[in-house]
Amino acid sequence: MTGPVLHLVDDDPAVRRALARLLAAAGYRSEGHGSAEEFLARHNPAIPGCVIVDLCLPGSDGLDLQARLAAAPSAPPLIFLTGQGDLGAGVRAMKGGAVDFLTKPVEAEALLAAVGDALARDRDARAACAAQSSFEDRFGLLTPREREVLDGVVAGQLSKQIAAELGVAEKTVKVHRGRLMQKMQARTIADLVRQVVTHRG
Repeated sequence: MTGPVLHLVDDDPAVRRALARLLAAAGYRSEGHGSAEEFLARHNPAIPGCVIVDLCLPGSDGLDLQARLAAAPSAPPLIFLTGQGDLGAGVRAMKGGAVDFLTKPVEAEALLAAVGDALARDRDARAACAAQSSFEDRFGLLTPREREVLDGVVAGQLSKQIAAELGVAEKTVKVHRGRLMQKMQARTIADLVRQVVTHRG
């Protein structure tokens, strides 16, 4: 069975079983973990999914887990569950990027809506990461001179302006521009500029 994995981090086995049944009925695959440490030891960040985590856990609590995951390059989205009704913790969780903060006993509709949001967020983040990695790979193929020409193109300079600035012939700039567009897999100058603005700021 492939697809995303929903991680259930709760120290109560009965809660994990109930959540797993609810999610399975909706077609989701889940894995249970009794503590934050157990989850971190087993978690494979390459597999899409999200984390449904109890606020109060033995050892590292849900907010601790959120902080530890936030330091990772590809942190999974988190949905918090709490039996405490702790508004302050909920605010901190949401400020930390949590998808939702739900109170136990959680309503199936609310949980499934949050899961849908979390998985959509995870897909978007993974797509953006893949696009950034692809851009960096292509950008890494450019020679130093091609990068200089690229800087001029992104700044809106004409080939003759770039040539004057670099002290080379205009036709040389055009050759470099053609090569860098090929390496960057850009169909147009607008596409090239969009890539650079999107991925290099």
